[in-house]
Amino acid sequence: MRGLTARWRTWHDGHRRAVRLIRRLLLVGAAGAVLLAVATAASVAWVHGDAEGHVFTVADVPDAPVALVLGAKVEPDGAPSPFLAARLEIARQLYAAGRVKVVLVSGDHMDWDYDEPDAMRRWLVDRGVPAEKVVLDHAGFDTYDSCVRARRVFGVRRAIVVTQSFHLPRAVALCRHVGVTADGVGDDTARRYARQWRISSAREYGASVKAAVDVLSGRDPVHLGRRETGVDDALRAG
Repeated sequence: MRGLTARWRTWHDGHRRAVRLIRRLLLVGAAGAVLLAVATAASVAWVHGDAEGHVFTVADVPDAPVALVLGAKVEPDGAPSPFLAARLEIARQLYAAGRVKVVLVSGDHMDWDYDEPDAMRRWLVDRGVPAEKVVLDHAGFDTYDSCVRARRVFGVRRAIVVTQSFHLPRAVALCRHVGVTADGVGDDTARRYARQWRISSAREYGASVKAAVDVLSGRDPVHLGRRETGVDDALRAG
């Protein structure tokens, strides 16, 4: 009988400890969820607040020397994905209308067989933008890197940022924070890809938190590299 009582007490004490541990974990989880919600709300508010008044259409955006086109998926055959092609079409329109003099295409070329910037250049040149007016940034691995490299590597001080409309406030806010006086033009035509649009739009909440962390940390891009004169040379060429 004594052995049974001892075993019961041991089980009871273990059960109480487990319950206390679960309660603590639930409290920590709840506190973490609240903190994450607050951080997300604050980050989204910062993004949209900094971009307010700097989002335009092709027809009414103020002129700038450079259009900064942010990269997106390239298909296995080397063609821009529909989302990327829509961005490039806006850049083409900006150049044709005389809104910009140079197009800086910034994207991922980390692997030798995957080259967003070159696919972007080909698309623009095939549609009438002079090759000498398209400058390639091969290390635009994310939006923050593209903005920082535009300023620190390519010397861009004023630009029109081009991407999808759900992404545009974050892109404009980041570029403005790192020293590029940026306005933006966003694409809405890709809304016809409804599922991908919804998924990408939802990801902006987390991406806004990352953007705030990048800004607060002041990190360097994955690859900063040396100063490049491609934009300066293209602008000087007239």
